[in-house]
Amino acid sequence: MNKNDLISAVADASGLSKSDAASAVEGVFDSIVTALSKGDEVRLVGFGTFAVAKRKASMGRNPRTGEPMPIKASNQPKFKAGKGLKDAVN
Repeated sequence: MNKNDLISAVADASGLSKSDAASAVEGVFDSIVTALSKGDEVRLVGFGTFAVAKRKASMGRNPRTGEPMPIKASNQPKFKAGKGLKDAVN
């Protein structure tokens, strides 16, 4: 399922027009991104939790040459599935 399929599914399930469903889906995604960029956590009970994990700087290897190279510290988005989602999949 891609984004357009998701918008169509939301439109069918909610009775909204596709443009209204697209606005709703975009609004949800934008809200999650905004919260994560502020360092907040987004908990959707029964679905899962979106959070930001901090990765420390480390040393890696260049895959082409094999020589050591530094890897910068970064923030990574993480998702942990909730019990409801896990149960629905299994």
